[in-house]
Amino acid sequence: MMEVITTISEIRTRITKERKAGKVISLVPTMGYLHRGHQSLIEKARAESDLVVVSIFVNPLQFGPNEDYDRYPRDLERDKVIAEVAGADLIFFPSVNEMYPVKPKTYVEVNELTNQLCGKSRPGHFRGVTTVVSKLFHIIQPDFAYFGLKDAQQVAVIQQMVEDLNMPVTIVPCPIVREEDGLALSSRNVYLTSEERSQATILYQSLQKAKEWIGEGITETKKLKDRIRNFIETQPLARIDYVEILSFPSLEPVTEIHSTSQAIIALAVWFDKTRLIDNLIINQNEV
Repeated sequence: MMEVITTISEIRTRITKERKAGKVISLVPTMGYLHRGHQSLIEKARAESDLVVVSIFVNPLQFGPNEDYDRYPRDLERDKVIAEVAGADLIFFPSVNEMYPVKPKTYVEVNELTNQLCGKSRPGHFRGVTTVVSKLFHIIQPDFAYFGLKDAQQVAVIQQMVEDLNMPVTIVPCPIVREEDGLALSSRNVYLTSEERSQATILYQSLQKAKEWIGEGITETKKLKDRIRNFIETQPLARIDYVEILSFPSLEPVTEIHSTSQAIIALAVWFDKTRLIDNLIINQNEV
């Protein structure tokens, strides 16, 4: 039966016991309000390891002063049902005071990769992400950690941190899970009004159009970005934060998409107070 553990000392004691028994341990880090995207990560972890830990922690360090930390959706009872059905063994559910008993003086920060996309739009966000993920890796010491590619920049940043700091964990990127109409699943989708929800499908549609345009031979990134922007702006409620095309996973600017390299088309679009992100990773064989 799945357990919920709230303290660092207790989860460490439990993990030590399981590791001594020779178990392969996986971690699925989340901020809760789980959906089918999280469920897919847990299911993959279940298939590939002996013990699956799901962390649920709304991390204040990764929210800016005017962001949605206070209203971010939270529902532990709902999360417990979803996590258990998906195959989790443990939920690590620490309080803010448990994770940060005093204001931290030490942070983990990845440079360069965080200068683009959400790192540019949300200063300090990724410092908060890498710091809390580093703490979770030290607390739980997983063999594998599962992250969704909806936030592909986050995956790239965490992979860089793991490589640079020789952390003994394998990062497992997992595909974006979408609604039937293409909208990428996100805990923040709950904020959308019915009209905003209807128009939000423009993100996925614009990525699909971009794929078509690339297939037609339009590979200059400036032209592609202009077309994507114009397409998104056909929806009156959409307010673009960014449309970018970068190399992946290095996240460096590119002027053209080439068949010899991998690129990402990344979007962030506001619908009133709700900011949605989406992306498409273009592989070599798709150009």
